Amino acid sequence: MAKVMEGLYYSESHEYVRVEGNIGFIGISDYAQNALGNVVYVDMPEVDDEVTAGEEFGAVESVKAASDLIAPVTGVVVEVNEALEDQPELINNDAYANWIIKVELSDKSELDSLMDAKAYAAFCEK
Repeated sequence: MAKVMEGLYYSESHEYVRVEGNIGFIGISDYAQNALGNVVYVDMPEVDDEVTAGEEFGAVESVKAASDLIAPVTGVVVEVNEALEDQPELINNDAYANWIIKVELSDKSELDSLMDAKAYAAFCEK
């Protein structure tokens, strides 16, 4: 069973958001990295790019598949996790510690449409 962390918001496309103030840390869930297998490349947007909830903002590639990253929230990218450029496998080591992008949230009410840990765990069991 994949690890689901409390206190995060989850999307049906298996991205998570950890919120600190007005900043959202976006990454993929443990379930997603487990399904993908060994991550070999992460395609990320640039700082100052805008991401829109429900739209693609990058991709994660593994030895067996490539998966689009879908933004769970709308905002402006304030930082990308540059460590993933050289060590994409960090996502496999700990998907929750190794976020992909940080965004300044445009509309915190979008979080209401995401799942909490309990709902996401149930969603993953389907």
